[in-house]
Amino acid sequence: MAEDNKLNIRLHIYDTDMAVKINRSDEEMYRHASQLISEVVGNYTQYYKGLKSEKEILYMALVDITLRYEVEAKRNNTEPYSEALKKLSKEIEDACKE
Repeated sequence: MAEDNKLNIRLHIYDTDMAVKINRSDEEMYRHASQLISEVVGNYTQYYKGLKSEKEILYMALVDITLRYEVEAKRNNTEPYSEALKKLSKEIEDACKE
């Protein structure tokens, strides 16, 4: 039954075509990810071609994309708010008991 939600697609990532099997609901994200990778690798290749190896360029693109992810994850970190809400809830509950 779970196979019904799977979809075989081909992604073009920079200079490579790849066949991947994904959840249907994730198709748009996969396509967006392949476009982002192609764009970032293309930008680094344009700037560093002949100066860096292909492997170094790919790693630079990987670090760039990962850094974007980390910055976004940190920006969306709700842990400090959760802790503050727990503390406030406890204070409210304690005050109501009195």
